[in-house]
Amino acid sequence: MGSLRGGGVAAAVLVVVLGAGGCSGGTLGSAGPEESASGAAGGGGNGGGGGSAALAAVDSLAVKGRAPKTGYARDRFGSAWADTDANKCDTRDDILKRDLADVRFRSGGCKVSAGELKPDPYSGKEVAFTRGRSEVDIDHIVALSDAWQKGAKYWDASKRIALANDPLNLRAVDASTNRSKGDGDTATWLPPNKVYRCAYVANQVAVKKKYELWVSADEKAAMKKVLSGCAGQKLPTGGNPTEAPARFHAN
Repeated sequence: MGSLRGGGVAAAVLVVVLGAGGCSGGTLGSAGPEESASGAAGGGGNGGGGGSAALAAVDSLAVKGRAPKTGYARDRFGSAWADTDANKCDTRDDILKRDLADVRFRSGGCKVSAGELKPDPYSGKEVAFTRGRSEVDIDHIVALSDAWQKGAKYWDASKRIALANDPLNLRAVDASTNRSKGDGDTATWLPPNKVYRCAYVANQVAVKKKYELWVSADEKAAMKKVLSGCAGQKLPTGGNPTEAPARFHAN
């Protein structure tokens, strides 16, 4: 699946640059998305041609066939929501705090008890989050199963744990919309909210480039099709190192 429900993950220490309005960049760091002058943060229209950093980066990705899913299990990427950045908050709460508006905490500044997606990037609608309910998921932009079939199967545990907990690869989203994604890649699933597709695909490209994951031929074609309509779309950057601290282990 493209998301994990439950337990914690790593905080966003560095910022993630996302295209806003299909052109200008916004930041997606620990403080949350910021709007640029050209539109809502994380947006991206399909109008306008021209090149972009995100489109150019697609050609840097290796192209291979999808490997068998044999051997995949969530625990191959470590325990869910490990605090790899050692800020004493699990990653799930870090991402909720980053992505939700009107955040409220159970106690202290760690356990998020409530907040809102304004709007949810995948559906475009506003979604309320209340702890213990399932209206909001933390999605892996590049699903862990997809990563397994495109290179992660051959990594050591440290790199898999890093991918699973990297803020660059994580986003709070509407649960019902996210669960239609499964472990789909760009060729098989895109957010219904069309204005977010440029930023979403650019984010997938950025994660696959950072972690040296390959793409299928169909996936590469789909990435280029979307990003060719995203003039000026920046390539997201930042997140955590690609190796988790040695204290973390995976099966």
